[in-house]
Amino acid sequence: MKLGFIGTGNMASAIMGGVIKNNIFPAEEIIGSDLFEAGRERTKAQFGINVTASNKEVIEKSEVVILSVKPQFYASVIAEIKDDVRADQIIVTIAPGKTLAWLAEQFGKDVKITRTMPNTPAMVGEGMTAACPNEHMTEEEIAYVKTILESFSKVEVVPEKLMDAVTAVSGSSPAYVYMMIEAMADAAVSGGMPRPQAYKFAAQAVLGSAKMVLETGKHPGELKDMVCSPAGTTIEAVRTLEELGFRSSIIEAMKVCEEMSKGM
Repeated sequence: MKLGFIGTGNMASAIMGGVIKNNIFPAEEIIGSDLFEAGRERTKAQFGINVTASNKEVIEKSEVVILSVKPQFYASVIAEIKDDVRADQIIVTIAPGKTLAWLAEQFGKDVKITRTMPNTPAMVGEGMTAACPNEHMTEEEIAYVKTILESFSKVEVVPEKLMDAVTAVSGSSPAYVYMMIEAMADAAVSGGMPRPQAYKFAAQAVLGSAKMVLETGKHPGELKDMVCSPAGTTIEAVRTLEELGFRSSIIEAMKVCEEMSKGM
């Protein structure tokens, strides 16, 4: 095997789907472990990968191992596998708050580690991932990990000091965006639009706006001004959002998220 997963939940599934779809690894070269038989069977049926109940088997058979369990289980999982991790293996983590120093202490030996923070839009191939390799990773190995991550996500290598900010701006932010889409749709329903149609209009507006930012390179404020005609409907909506603290509420929510990440 070349790629292993300890944990086969939603984020692991997003990564598996990306690497298989983009021919980074065939399914037969991927193995995933899950304590629950239902999880193993679901993953095997969906992707055709090898599955096991043993985390140690994943370590034994993989070149790159993605620790895709919840943060609260990292310490116990690492304690279980650390003696079996080889010097040539690469460990990829996806847990907020688990620093490279903390990970090194848990393993108790030199291990090649890349700390990452992906997000759930990876499930549709539109994720954003920050990657932070430790000092034991070579440039070639960093490039190799990036190739894996780029199969389901945009990727940026960032210094570790930014990882908590990354958690707030991309890791957790899909939840904020979903709340905004839901609120936009509620307003449209209030205006008489059928709910399924309202979700479609709201979601496509968000998708298109994000694409405008990425593809035009224009400042978001400039793009906002392009929509706000003098004495028009949009500038009145913007004025109301400002009056109600729209931007401030987003900033404050993200700062709370960032602080929470630091404490995990």
